[in-house]
Amino acid sequence: MNLKISALEYIRQVKSRNISAEDFMAKTMEHIQRIDGNLHAFLSLNEKAIDQARVIDKKIKSGEKIGQCFGMPISIKDNICIKDSKTTCASKMLENFIAPYDATVITKLKQQDAIFVGKVNLDEFAMGLTTEFSAYGPSKNPWNTDYVPGGSSGGSAVSVSAFECVASLGSDTGGSVRNPASFCSTVGFKPTYGLISRYGLISYANSIEQIGPLTRTVEDTAFMLNLISGIDPNDNTTVDNHNEDYLKDIDSGIEGKKIGIIKEMIGEGIDSNVLSATKNAISKLDNMGAICEEVSLDMVKYSVAAYYTITATEAGSNLARYDNLRYGYDFSVEGYEFNSYIEKARKKLGPEVTRRMILGGFVPSAGHAGKYFLKALKVKNKLTRQINEAFKKFDLLIAPTVPVLPFKIGEKIDDPVALFLIDINTVTANLTGKPAISIPYDISHGLPIGIQLIGNSMNDKLVLQAARALEKTVKLPEVPI
Repeated sequence: MNLKISALEYIRQVKSRNISAEDFMAKTMEHIQRIDGNLHAFLSLNEKAIDQARVIDKKIKSGEKIGQCFGMPISIKDNICIKDSKTTCASKMLENFIAPYDATVITKLKQQDAIFVGKVNLDEFAMGLTTEFSAYGPSKNPWNTDYVPGGSSGGSAVSVSAFECVASLGSDTGGSVRNPASFCSTVGFKPTYGLISRYGLISYANSIEQIGPLTRTVEDTAFMLNLISGIDPNDNTTVDNHNEDYLKDIDSGIEGKKIGIIKEMIGEGIDSNVLSATKNAISKLDNMGAICEEVSLDMVKYSVAAYYTITATEAGSNLARYDNLRYGYDFSVEGYEFNSYIEKARKKLGPEVTRRMILGGFVPSAGHAGKYFLKALKVKNKLTRQINEAFKKFDLLIAPTVPVLPFKIGEKIDDPVALFLIDINTVTANLTGKPAISIPYDISHGLPIGIQLIGNSMNDKLVLQAARALEKTVKLPEVPI
């Protein structure tokens, strides 16, 4: 049985009864057992998945109403709550935490008869961009297991790229869906802020993070977006998308569309192979009738510093609850006073989370707030004004998703500044709330390169149409697993 099919192809095959949901799920689980010991995408597996698929087949045979997913195997980043399942955030602090409720995206997918094949790895509390900061060990890039898969949604990208599921849900705070999508050669989409409910996503930085799908094709991403987007009374930041059908007219093309090439994202520090792929993509867009011109967003050079200042501040607040009194593990309070107990209990948190929590306590503190936090908010506002001005002239913006090729596991782990700078092309979409997508575009030295398209707020459909047009020009080799 071919596991290397798209979500929409899976649905067609199951609907026509060419394959059964049970057989596909059984083969998927068998495949995971065979290869995941090497890749380490999964932190836990759904032991009931095959039984749940069997129920789907019975519903199909009896002519019962069935959801749009038809038992499709989907992996879920382990910071999204599934009721009665472990949700660890790849942290020892939540090693045995069982989620008491479903995230809204989970509820919506359950209603459409999706099956969650398991929870996948991430950088602890989604803080990182290589998956090396998982308390349970790094995931590995299926294109070359010596290399990082990107992060923080590394397990999501690996599971899709290695055919361990048909689609995945990740979260994107500064590129955490698009970065691993680029490194693992999958499609990764960060929607307009508020398009998808964050209820049930364990918070890192509320003001800019979003749940987003990782899939094998742009059409699959549009399909997933149809299922999980829309207003949610449990999340007051959600926006009404009026039940937009993102699959409809997805092949409209991009003739006559104006695309801005972000000058600051193709300059200093970009790998020559990535630059070459980006220029090639721009040339193809020109040939399809788009009008591509360079645009300068000079606030981009301050975006990474602003991003880490704002997110560390929000993380410091959000993670204050992990004091081992409300959430945590079995550790007696006897013999401790309050502060020494919490200090000892938080030793379970990893180095990257600790670093960001310390930073998050410092930058908004009295005497420093004006110098750091408020300045970062000003950069965010200026960047937003600048990008909004650009969208008066351009329909879309383009840049490489990540300015470098995937690098070896361990190569940059001790250099946080070098790691932070890899976010230079992705954080702008988060700081400004814009939709952005990474699509697989090239393979260089056996390692993937992704191209990023950014749209204006609520123009998610146009972003998908442009990504689909570019995707159709690309023919890449299969992942060597």
